[in-house]
Amino acid sequence: MLVVHVFVHVHADQVEPFIAATLDNARASVQEPGIARFDVIQQVDDPTRFVLIEVYRTEEAPAQHKETAHYRRWRDTVAPMMASPRQSVKYTNRFPDDAGW
Repeated sequence: MLVVHVFVHVHADQVEPFIAATLDNARASVQEPGIARFDVIQQVDDPTRFVLIEVYRTEEAPAQHKETAHYRRWRDTVAPMMASPRQSVKYTNRFPDDAGW
């Protein structure tokens, strides 16, 4: 499992459009065979900040995800909504080791 946390900061007046575009992307993303999970998390004390938690089944799945029409649509739609460039951190799942995803 490869777990990616994508940290996003959007302009305050773009929160609702960002959520709408991101939920559309998330719904399509979980249909991909290489994606085990895709969470959209909004920070409680600063609603302009989000974390996308993407759990991939294989090392190749992130690249495959970035080739999909829904990802490209999301990327292009949300780019002007960003207050700063999004950042990602990759993790390896250590427990549970048989998550069943």
